[in-house]
Amino acid sequence: MRVAIVGGTGPFGRALATRLRTAGYDVVLGSRDAARAQEIGAELGVEGKANDEAVRGAALVVLATKADAAVATARELAAAIGDRPVLSVASELARSAGGMVPREGPSIAEELRSVVEGPVVAGLHSLAASSLSSDELPDEDALVCGDDPEAKALALELAGSVTAGHAYDAGPLETARALEALTAVIVNLNRRYRGHAGLRVTGLG
Repeated sequence: MRVAIVGGTGPFGRALATRLRTAGYDVVLGSRDAARAQEIGAELGVEGKANDEAVRGAALVVLATKADAAVATARELAAAIGDRPVLSVASELARSAGGMVPREGPSIAEELRSVVEGPVVAGLHSLAASSLSSDELPDEDALVCGDDPEAKALALELAGSVTAGHAYDAGPLETARALEALTAVIVNLNRRYRGHAGLRVTGLG
């Protein structure tokens, strides 16, 4: 399966690209700077192109930009993305006196639904770039949500290939509010306990 990673030259995009390449995916990194994408892609052993070129021909577009740029980037690329499914991995967090907190209102993934033509799914929010780039597959589970069964199946397949755990269907796209908020919880745990927290779901067959 060909996967385009928009914002692929950032830490998460690079780590995900490496994992997917190892798992046998056909990966293309996207960036606003085509030369930068080609440079990083060559280092990782994958293609690198400008964002609008990267998304063309992909079976799944992973939107891995910084959270505050996700919706604007999707809007700019909407014509190039067309009806291809989009996987949103971003979480917008804010700093409070006690730690990181999630954004209020709808999730980034829900906003994306009104911007692009194709189906939007959300997932991988509990996976950190540092975990994906470790020598071993992360000993974690991954959660994916969305409304389109085919798009969700693609995202679940991808999620299952980059962890040592399971990829679980967490329900409709509205659940992305909880998944994005979960990032704040994990960041707070890691900072307080100086660890690398992940997610494991128990009690399921």
